[in-house]
Amino acid sequence: QVQLAESGGGLVQAGGSLRLSCSASGRTFDINRMGWYRQAPGKQRVLVATIRDGGSTYYADSVKGRFTISRDNAKNTVYLQMNSLKPEDTAVYYCNALSRDPSINYWGQGTQVTVSS
Repeated sequence: QVQLAESGGGLVQAGGSLRLSCSASGRTFDINRMGWYRQAPGKQRVLVATIRDGGSTYYADSVKGRFTISRDNAKNTVYLQMNSLKPEDTAVYYCNALSRDPSINYWGQGTQVTVSS
């Protein structure tokens, strides 16, 4: 099992920045990819960004150029630096860890990000 603990959400004005953190514990050697998803009220959960063991990254088009995902392997922590935030970025952000067995996903409890206009 892998446990994920997120932090760093909050309320920010449009144009501002926030940094989310997600610390993994447990069977961290089992993790192949980590990432962030978000779910806005009344909408489905969608992928925001991912980072693989080798460091390759993926970003949703809606956040390219504004968000940066990174990881500190020594700390088993992944970060999401969010700049130039927009009201449409408002959502609950969930940390995700994908096992080397791709049928196994781990989720954090979620952290609220609210961007005011």
